[in-house]
Amino acid sequence: MTRYLVVPGRGVSFADHWTRQWVENYPNYQWAPEPPGPPYIADERVAALDAAVSASDESAVLIAHSAGCLTVALWAARHAGPVRAALLVTPPYIDPKWTPQPDDDVFIGEVPRQPLPFRSVVVASRTDPFSSMVQFEGYARDWGAELYDAGDVGHLDSKTGFGPWSEGERLVATL
Repeated sequence: MTRYLVVPGRGVSFADHWTRQWVENYPNYQWAPEPPGPPYIADERVAALDAAVSASDESAVLIAHSAGCLTVALWAARHAGPVRAALLVTPPYIDPKWTPQPDDDVFIGEVPRQPLPFRSVVVASRTDPFSSMVQFEGYARDWGAELYDAGDVGHLDSKTGFGPWSEGERLVATL
C-alpha cells in the first residue's frame, strides 16, 4: 500500500483547501508535518518531512503545495527514503540573491536545483502571483520533473477557488 504524505506550504490551509480535504477524506493521506503556521523555517520542515518518510519502509508519494515544494527539494538534497514520486504544486520562486529581512516569515537558504531522485510533476499556473511560467519551467527542468500547465488557476489555493481539485486527484493517480 502506498502512503501519501501531504507537505503543506508556508501557512495553515483553509478548511476548503484541496490539501486539507484530501487528508480528511482519504485514510492513506497524512500531513508531513501537520500544517504549521508561519514562520516557514526550512530546516524544521525538512526534519518533519524526514521523520514522516522514515516512519515506514512503505513507499510514499509526496504531495506538496507552494513552499511545501521547496521542502521536498531540500529534503531530497539531504536525505533518502522510500519515496516513489512527488506532485509539486505551484512552487514559489525564490531568487537565489534574496536575503530574508527581519520582518519576513520565511527562512530558507538556496533552493536546490538538482534532479530529484524520484519521478515528479511540477504543476504550473499561468496566473500564479509567486512564480512565472518561465520560473516553473526552470524548476521542472532542474528537478528533472514533468511540467503540467494547469492554466489560469492563480496559486491553486482556496483564495483562487480550489476547494476540490479533481484534476489534482487524477495527477496523483498517474504517479
